[in-house]
Amino acid sequence: MNKLTWADIKPTVLFCILVCVLMFLAALSVDRQLPEDARVPMHWNIKGEVDRYGSKVEGLYLLPGLTAVMILIFALVPLIEPRRRHLQLSLKAYKIIISAIIIFMAVIHGLILWSTMGKQVDIGRLVNLGIGILFVLLGNYLGKVRSNFFLGVRTPWTLSSELSWSKTHRLAGWLFVILGLLVLINVAFWEPQRAFIIMIVGVIICGLVPYIYSYFIWKKDANRQVRSRD
Repeated sequence: MNKLTWADIKPTVLFCILVCVLMFLAALSVDRQLPEDARVPMHWNIKGEVDRYGSKVEGLYLLPGLTAVMILIFALVPLIEPRRRHLQLSLKAYKIIISAIIIFMAVIHGLILWSTMGKQVDIGRLVNLGIGILFVLLGNYLGKVRSNFFLGVRTPWTLSSELSWSKTHRLAGWLFVILGLLVLINVAFWEPQRAFIIMIVGVIICGLVPYIYSYFIWKKDANRQVRSRD
């Protein structure tokens, strides 16, 4: 099978660019309606109250700028990823994960713009709704990602053992789905403090457990070795 190329991900990258352009246009539209010294909501506490404001440049254009950088990185992956053939085998998951992350960024940016215009926004509930959906989606596709240096649970042991990579990503996928569902359940019975605890504990578990698990699976793999770069 051929290695992943720019042509393979071009439609997805172009879609992400379109989303990013719309983010910039929306920011520009709001910018024109605000006074020069306007302060834009930048951060909310666990009660959903704004606790930090930023300038128009920071508040309106920071997320579109970060999104543009992320898209550039996604587009460069086919040129710099040593295991491009593995990414080719993971192409569907790669495209969906990229698109989901960019859409999530756009949603967060839209909420900030809506709040900046003085509209009432239940920012905590809506952000958690987006995070829950994103985690469930990521969890469903993590197990379909083949070993690479860019996307997934990249530990010294997953990168040197196909068995460790496969089993670790199946476990991580389930953990992400469970965390996402817990977040969505909390959205339905909204309690900000509980959402904060679920998120912190869940992220720690999703990060730490697969990392440790990958080592023990690696130890059991008789074929563990430093894989070739393709």
